[in-house]
Amino acid sequence: MSWEAVVGQEEAVAVLAQAAAHREAMTHAWLITGPPGSGRSVAARAFAAALQSQGDPDSHAARTAFAGTHADVRVHRSEKLIIAKEEATALVDLAQQAPSTGAWRILIVEDADRISERTSNVLLKAVEEPPERTVWILCAPSPIDLLPTIRSRCRQVNLRIPPAQAVADLLVRRDGVEPELALTCALAAQSHIGVARRLALHEDARAYREQVLRIPGRIRGVGDAVLEAGGLIDAAKEQSKAATDDRDAAERAAFLQSSGIDADGRIPPGLRSQLNHLEEEQKRRARRSLLDTLDRALVDLLSLYRDVITVQLGAEVGLINVREESQVRELAGDSTAEQTLRRMRAITRTRDRFAEFTSIAPQLALESLFIALRPQG
Repeated sequence: MSWEAVVGQEEAVAVLAQAAAHREAMTHAWLITGPPGSGRSVAARAFAAALQSQGDPDSHAARTAFAGTHADVRVHRSEKLIIAKEEATALVDLAQQAPSTGAWRILIVEDADRISERTSNVLLKAVEEPPERTVWILCAPSPIDLLPTIRSRCRQVNLRIPPAQAVADLLVRRDGVEPELALTCALAAQSHIGVARRLALHEDARAYREQVLRIPGRIRGVGDAVLEAGGLIDAAKEQSKAATDDRDAAERAAFLQSSGIDADGRIPPGLRSQLNHLEEEQKRRARRSLLDTLDRALVDLLSLYRDVITVQLGAEVGLINVREESQVRELAGDSTAEQTLRRMRAITRTRDRFAEFTSIAPQLALESLFIALRPQG
């Protein structure tokens, strides 16, 4: 039943299901690509479930494989800006072990596009010539996001953006969301399944998105741009902090417990360096979470201006931001299509800067962007 979670990807599912069912169609390394939100990791876990199911899709092995808790299925999620060499080495060591209970030893690497050249050298031999019962499943937005040395060793399966209605149907069926809200959230998320689910289930996420979309209408000059940049960063920090705080606290508590230290106890000098290392990792993760949250805000702004230029050009396509139609039409009437294109390019450049320069100061980058969004007269 795990294939039902892979929304709007019938061709990809057919390829993966065929490989899982017939050994002669199977290969040792796979690369699943597709736009953000297309369901790459879900497809990878559904594939793992099919491989471990031994023909019974409702078996315990299939359910645990899909959940990522099967003893022979490792789902690697790196929250660092790149996948470190040490992480790759640990995966390679695991890949050499025979499966303990299942038919396969399966290693799923989410965000494989974060594999650097140095890391790829560690993985290359393991991906190229793994043990007979080991399967690598790499996930990335595009084949070109991986180095050719890794990409050429994998069989590629490409996902597409699922239809918004299919995403809405999934939210209704799986999460009990009201159909109208489900479709609104699916459209707002541009069929990104994870984002659509968060919008549908969390009112604060919808409120944050609405705050982002109101920004262009509040910018009238440079001063407004500076204030809005600071406000967005504060709101993004709250969103990302909510996503990381509980995990950080749990990790610290687990470290103290395993070290035999009370929550308010003194840290022995010999353990301070380990605790410092944990805290540094958490800081890096927090920054990554903040940048990801800001990037999502920029994607939402792009969707708003996409709707604006759609109205300006009279294109006969539906709006992404249905609830903001009055704002979209007001922005369309106050500017030209050429100005809208320039604003969309400015947003895209800022996204690229966040992706390429991890040490960038978000405040300055957003101030520069919002100045470019102000009315041009």
